[in-house]
Amino acid sequence: MVASGSAGEGLRNSLHHRGQRLTPQRHRVLDLFERTGEGTHLSAEQVHQRLLRDRARVSLATVYRTLRLLSSMGLLLELELPEGGRRFELASDAHRDHHHLVCIRCGRTEEFENPGVLAAGQAAADGRGFRLLECVLNVRAVCPRCAADEALELEGPA
Repeated sequence: MVASGSAGEGLRNSLHHRGQRLTPQRHRVLDLFERTGEGTHLSAEQVHQRLLRDRARVSLATVYRTLRLLSSMGLLLELELPEGGRRFELASDAHRDHHHLVCIRCGRTEEFENPGVLAAGQAAADGRGFRLLECVLNVRAVCPRCAADEALELEGPA
C-alpha cells in the first residue's frame, strides 16, 4: 500500500533532498502509522510484526533504521520509555503538545492533554529567554491492570 496524501509526498521530497530513495520498506512503515492514526504508540518490534502480518518482507534491522530516519525527518515522534524501550507515533502539528502516561511494568502508553503543563512550560521558557518549541511530559505510573496484579502478588496464596 502506498502512503497517502501529503505525508507520503513529504517523505518522498525529504528523502530526495537527502539524496536517498523512497524504498518500499520506508513507504510501508509510514503507511502503517498513517493507517493506525494519531495516538498509536508502537515499538520497533510491534511495527515489524504488523508488517509481517501484512505480508511485507522487511527485516527488524530495516524497521529500526527506518523508524530512526522517519523520526529525524519529523514524520514520527519518538517516545523514550523509562526502562529503555522506545515507542513511535505519527507526528502531527494539530496534536503537538500532548503528554503521556506510561506504565512502568507493561509499557502501556496513554496520551493526555493539560493546559497547565503547557502554561508551566511556556512560563519556564519565557522566564529564561527561551522560545518554546513543544511541551511534552512523560508521567511514569502503574496502569490499573498492573496495579491489580501487584495487589494479587502481595496478597499471596490464600
